[in-house]
Amino acid sequence: MAGKQPPPLMKKHSQTDLVSRLKTRKILGVGGEDDDGEVHRSKISQVLGNEIKFAVREPLGLRVWQLVSAIMFSGVAIMALAFPDQLYDAVFEEESVSSKTPVRLYGGALLSIALIMWNALYTAEKVIIRWSLLTEACYFTVQFLVTTFSLVESSRIATGAVLLLVSRVLFILISIYYYYQVGRRPKKV
Repeated sequence: MAGKQPPPLMKKHSQTDLVSRLKTRKILGVGGEDDDGEVHRSKISQVLGNEIKFAVREPLGLRVWQLVSAIMFSGVAIMALAFPDQLYDAVFEEESVSSKTPVRLYGGALLSIALIMWNALYTAEKVIIRWSLLTEACYFTVQFLVTTFSLVESSRIATGAVLLLVSRVLFILISIYYYYQVGRRPKKV
């Protein structure tokens, strides 16, 4: 009994047979098109999904706009923190307020938004890009409304404030445009 060797392992030939491979793939549910028209090469790619499907098709100029926004938010934030009197004077063309604290708090808030803009510039995730664009649009809208009400209350038309209002409307439109472009579903080819 000690001298008896086990029989050699037999190689299964069914996987080399083309018909058997096709039957196996059909049972697993791979190789054919799914509802989105994608062909999965393996069960793993079918379960995990195709990463190309999640890639953001970026609209032309999006990254440039994100860079301009990040620089603009950072610049105004630093100016508000370091030179609050000059920033207030540049916008409203009048004597500065008695306290620099509100302008510096404004600078701190802008610096926080600037950090969001810088981080959104380096991401490829559609949701983060859209949220940063929405944050931008909301900020510009609030700033437009506050500046408009301040001008109406003071009944003075300052050139810097009017220029600020016009630029804010333009920035709102650009941010909303990119927000909808990033959220748009890609066209099937």
